[in-house]
Amino acid sequence: CVQPSVPPVPNYKLSMSIPEWLQAIQTYMKMLQYNHTGTQFFEIRKTRPLSGLMETAKEMTRESLPIKCLEAVILGIYLTNGQPSVERFPISFKTHFSGNYFHHVVLGIYCNGRYGSLGMSRRSDLMDKPLTYRTLSDLIFEFEESYKKYLHSVKKVKIGLYVPHEPHSFQPIEWKQLVLNVSKMMRTEVRKELEKFARDMRMKILKPSSAHSPMKERSRGKSLSPHRRQASPQRRACRRDKS
Repeated sequence: CVQPSVPPVPNYKLSMSIPEWLQAIQTYMKMLQYNHTGTQFFEIRKTRPLSGLMETAKEMTRESLPIKCLEAVILGIYLTNGQPSVERFPISFKTHFSGNYFHHVVLGIYCNGRYGSLGMSRRSDLMDKPLTYRTLSDLIFEFEESYKKYLHSVKKVKIGLYVPHEPHSFQPIEWKQLVLNVSKMMRTEVRKELEKFARDMRMKILKPSSAHSPMKERSRGKSLSPHRRQASPQRRACRRDKS
């Protein structure tokens, strides 16, 4: 029988622009294909140190098996390492459709004053977005519009911190530094919170929430007093993401 061809791992060339490089990475992930089998081929524990997750990403490139959204985020981080002008951070969505809740995650990208994303999904408009959005809220609202097409209402958005470019880091990824209960907030309020957070991220003044004293996770929504700025640490590993 004919062996399926293994897609070549993209290599950055100096002649490439950053958008071209991100496109090459996304094309590679699409060649691996979305995993529809119901079997998770790679175990990804969100609490693992970055170094361990990068080893899993390396394994993904060797095995060339289909991947889901969480694996795509890890692979996207691995493939964009060593590009200091490209900042990467996780964006998670919790949506509601037909009585059920769904979880999805993509890799947010910030470069040269523009936002975009990399990722994998069953839906072509719920994964990669071009590096053209002027603000983080523009990018998030674009995802919200895409979800509407599938009659999904976005309940929560979680934004993590920039992932270090040091592949041997023992630091875990900060998945949810900011948690927004968007279904309970006015759009202007969501935009304001996202823009403040994005500005703090660009200034690199946010620290992983694990650096703060342990407390119950606080979500941003109507019930929270406006002066509370920091989301608190992740107390438990998230449920497996579904995209």
